[in-house]
Amino acid sequence: MTTSTALRLETKADNDFTHVETALVRLTDTVNAKAAANDNRLDALELKLNRPGIVAANDNDPERKSFESFLRHGEQTKALRVADDTAGGYFVPDYFNAELDRNVVLFSPIRSVARVVQTSSPAVLWPNRQAGMTAQWVGETSTRPSTNVTFGERRYQVFELSAYVDVSNQMLEDAALDIGALLNFEFAEEFGRAESAAFVNGSSVIAPSGFMQDTTVQYTPSGSASAITADSLIDLYHAVKSPYRSNAVWGMNSNTMAAVRKLKDTTNNYLMAVTGIANAPVTTILGRPVVEMPDLPDIGVNTNPVVFGDFSNGYRIFDRVSLSILRDPYSQAATGMTRFYGRRRVGGGIGKAEALRKLKVSIS
Repeated sequence: MTTSTALRLETKADNDFTHVETALVRLTDTVNAKAAANDNRLDALELKLNRPGIVAANDNDPERKSFESFLRHGEQTKALRVADDTAGGYFVPDYFNAELDRNVVLFSPIRSVARVVQTSSPAVLWPNRQAGMTAQWVGETSTRPSTNVTFGERRYQVFELSAYVDVSNQMLEDAALDIGALLNFEFAEEFGRAESAAFVNGSSVIAPSGFMQDTTVQYTPSGSASAITADSLIDLYHAVKSPYRSNAVWGMNSNTMAAVRKLKDTTNNYLMAVTGIANAPVTTILGRPVVEMPDLPDIGVNTNPVVFGDFSNGYRIFDRVSLSILRDPYSQAATGMTRFYGRRRVGGGIGKAEALRKLKVSIS
């Protein structure tokens, strides 16, 4: 190849490259120009749609159209209304609140002051000393007396609380509330109420024995045939042995508390004191706390409206099964129901009877 031929080929390649470069520049300018034009059209369309009263052609929302008609022309007789179901009220459903309101269930908080023991047996045997030794003063050569200690035991039977409720299968499937959690709460609340009532007043052979029905718990008379006196509460306080008084509490219901709060000592000071902060008041009588027990009776002739003593020594609770819920989808299947069985096994009874003492409304 000659030199002149090589120069012509190089010149042609340069020219071809220049043409390609020029074409790419023109194409880029065209694309940018079209993109800018599209952006301008979109901005103009968005501005137009944002103007008041502008509705897209495919907007068929009847409530929006009715509202715009009202803004333009005033009251419309055919406007949708929440108060009228057929005129649009169906579109505005009631709000369902998933929080359930419950009435207050009162029960005596015996568990908070008594001794609670877990057990794995159907009954508990608790040994006790029934009589202690006796000693005598003797002379140098006198015959020494013999003595002995007598022991016994107390038996605490475990009893069962039970109830069942039928729930429709559709309710279980469709309810907005958690039915399982609801039933757990309801069973626990009712069992708590029932067992606390038994701990106080139980006298059945198939339920725990209540401390108010136990004849080994002694009483102090109020000195009045129909009322509680300030002196009787002082007598009751000192009738309990001093080792128990340091951990003792008063038990009474709300009506009795109202009556006792009006009692005054010889210096015209109220016998019952309320101390502590506003949200956590502590009510005391003679320095010992008062526990409200709604299962105790009101003040009346020959009633025992007040109890005082050390419940941690005086009363014992034995838990065997805290709460068991059995779901039975079969026995009521023909009626479209599921049955839930709730059960609880617990025992209770007096520990040391001398640790508790009742106040009886009577002369003697």
